[in-house]
Amino acid sequence: MASKSTGKSDAARGPRTVEERTAERLEKRRRNAAERRRWRAARREKRRAEAPREGTPPAGRTGTGGPRERQGVVISDKGDKTITVRIDIARQHRTYGKIVRTTSTLHAHDERNEASAGDTVRVLESRPLSRTKRWRLVEILERAR
Repeated sequence: MASKSTGKSDAARGPRTVEERTAERLEKRRRNAAERRRWRAARREKRRAEAPREGTPPAGRTGTGGPRERQGVVISDKGDKTITVRIDIARQHRTYGKIVRTTSTLHAHDERNEASAGDTVRVLESRPLSRTKRWRLVEILERAR
């Protein structure tokens, strides 16, 4: 960055022309762009090194194209053959790294009415069974005390 000085060199040279100022500005922009490119390339390489291998499916998937599987806690079993499951997800924010907790609820089909409130269950994605039910109970992992 050119410093604003009132030295003899500026006085001897005289004021800069529009073309000189434009050329200096373009040169500075080129340098900044090259620096940005280097920084982004280094960041990309770092992300690739930290990323999981291609063979592993994303969390919640049993394989490519298969139904999703979730684990959650039953919060209601009042409906006949229906349970309401709370899914708690804790993940790291992509930019800031802070742990972000989100909760979602879903309705699952419980054919034998075997799950009760407080149970930890595993549910599997399925075809629509009613207006709100798109999941079915696979197994009860832990009974409520």
